[in-house]
Amino acid sequence: MSTPFYVSPQQAMADRAEYARKGIARGRSVVVLQYTDGVVFVAENPSRALHKVSEIYDRIAFAAVGKYNEFENLRIGGVRYADLRGYTYDREDVTARGLANVYAQTLGTIFSSAAEKPYEVELIVAEVGAAPEDDQIYRLPHDGSIVDEHGSVAVGGNADQISSYLDQRHRDGMTLAEALKLAMDSLSRDNNGGERTLTAEQLEVATLDRTRPQQRKFKRILGRQLSRLLDESGADAGDAAADAGADAGAGESGTAAEGAGDKGAKDKGTKGKGASGEDGPEGEPLL
Repeated sequence: MSTPFYVSPQQAMADRAEYARKGIARGRSVVVLQYTDGVVFVAENPSRALHKVSEIYDRIAFAAVGKYNEFENLRIGGVRYADLRGYTYDREDVTARGLANVYAQTLGTIFSSAAEKPYEVELIVAEVGAAPEDDQIYRLPHDGSIVDEHGSVAVGGNADQISSYLDQRHRDGMTLAEALKLAMDSLSRDNNGGERTLTAEQLEVATLDRTRPQQRKFKRILGRQLSRLLDESGADAGDAAADAGADAGAGESGTAAEGAGDKGAKDKGTKGKGASGEDGPEGEPLL
């Protein structure tokens, strides 16, 4: 009887992780940002039927990249968990933390099982609170670990580059239009450092808006509303650039005026000198 080929557990786990990461890297990225009234989800997704961002429960939403059939199964399982827990106990008992723990157990079990391949997915679970400091965002990689995120997070294709871009530019108190503009700019960057042009038709956008009067805070932003927000963010950026240009122009004008004044004073001093070359009464040296 031949001896079976031996692979160390460490090498087996490393191979499974590499397999899952390569599958996730082929997916288009998703960006999640906090803004003053809630949390906004922006995904590069030209399909109008296959959603990468979905509602789970009243104040909880879900975003994913990777294989659609795999993260869709996880989404359905999350909805069932939330409905059952809310019905059995109370709607307030359904939290993003509890849902993230359920997803972590599922992904961790699948990843460590040698009987099936690991899921090629990366998830984000977010919950909007009564105030910005109460918002919760959790990122779940393929191996079932949980990462508690704040402010901004990106998953998918070139997530590291996008995350670095967001960390440098995201700030507290951003409006929805500003957050949407930042998300669109980050998604437009490719792996080579260049920029692409994204349109509203290529984006899937949704929010968890804490200001909505109804219990369900999830809302998709489509069509005219999305175009209006993109136009508004573009107009704001143009106004800021114009203001900066005006300030620079004013500074240059002031410098030119000061230079002219200095030249006039020097001319005046020269004219004040007598025939002997000595300073006259109006020709005192400039300090």
